[in-house]
Amino acid sequence: MADTGRVMDIVILAVVIAVVVLGALGGLVVGSRRKKQLPPPPPTTPDLTAPPAEPHVGDEAETPKEEPRRTIEEVDLPGGSAPTAVEEPPVVEEPVEAPPIEIPEPTAGRLVRLRARLSRSQNALGKGLLTLLSREHLDEDTWEEVEDTLLTADVGVQPTQELVERLRERVKVLGTRTPQELRALLRDELLTLVGTDFDRTVRTEPDGRKPGIVMVVGVNGTGKTTTTGKLARVLVADGNSVVLGAADTFRAAAADQLQTWGERVGAHTVRGPEGGDPASVAFDAVKEGKEIGADVVLIDTAGRLHTKTGLMDELGKVKRVVEKHAPLDEVLLVLDATTGQNGLVQARVFAEVVDITGIVLTKLDGTAKGGIVVAVQRELGVPVKLVGLGEGADDLAPFEPEAFVDALIGE
Repeated sequence: MADTGRVMDIVILAVVIAVVVLGALGGLVVGSRRKKQLPPPPPTTPDLTAPPAEPHVGDEAETPKEEPRRTIEEVDLPGGSAPTAVEEPPVVEEPVEAPPIEIPEPTAGRLVRLRARLSRSQNALGKGLLTLLSREHLDEDTWEEVEDTLLTADVGVQPTQELVERLRERVKVLGTRTPQELRALLRDELLTLVGTDFDRTVRTEPDGRKPGIVMVVGVNGTGKTTTTGKLARVLVADGNSVVLGAADTFRAAAADQLQTWGERVGAHTVRGPEGGDPASVAFDAVKEGKEIGADVVLIDTAGRLHTKTGLMDELGKVKRVVEKHAPLDEVLLVLDATTGQNGLVQARVFAEVVDITGIVLTKLDGTAKGGIVVAVQRELGVPVKLVGLGEGADDLAPFEPEAFVDALIGE
């Protein structure tokens, strides 16, 4: 056991000696490497084309050399001399061309030319009556159907009763009834009902003075402003010079709309601020019409039918102010034919406010109730003077009873 322990001590001692020797040898190798110097770098020539080296972090920047600066005039630009100021060409505003003035078509015979359009919507009345009167036996039921046809067409109760009574008497006397005889009979009676003895001329040429003054009234939505513009075309087509007064100041688009109509035919439009005094605009329009020697002044008024009192005050004031220049020659009431009996209610209100002298029926081509012509004339005791038969600029025509009745009963 003692020998074994001695052997182990010898082994351990040998290992320790080996470690110490190896450590010493390593230190000698490292030290020799540190002492060995690196060879100097090979000499180089400076590269004049290379950019100067950028300074490293921590290097001090050299003080910049002060060099004289050259102005832009001293710098030679490639391909030319120093720049000169470039003058921009003057802006030339192109003149705004006024729209060409239109020449409206003549009004003479205009309703006759539009008869086909009118007859398409009105034939129901005439053909219905002719069919009933052509029956072999005209009993009480048939005559009641005749009455119903006339009432449906808005002829009105009293005019219907008068027409039926006259038809019964004439058919009884006539005896046999051919289609031609019935058509002639019905045409005569309808003409009597519509009336051929009214003066349907739009009065725009007062004796001894100018201009003629026409005021256009009616509820908004009936086509009042459009009708005023179309009436200006009718007057211009007949050789008159026209001034338009945009006295409907409560509807923003009314003055613009009227002015557009006027520009198309060369009529001057007098307008005021939105929401301004309508009477003031009407006064200025008549004043300007007198100054320039116009033939006619057309005044478009507001059509707010909120309260009869407000409407009466407003239109009454316009009338009084205008008549400081001259009396009104014409007061035209615009009614929408498609409203039927409701139009009669409007007509009564306006008739109480101002003295209506004539009626304009618009949208007559859009209804089969042509009897409103008869009813409104009976209600107001004034004639229908103009009728509107479409959206076209020249679809306003002087009312001609014969042409209207022929359109009712067809060819």
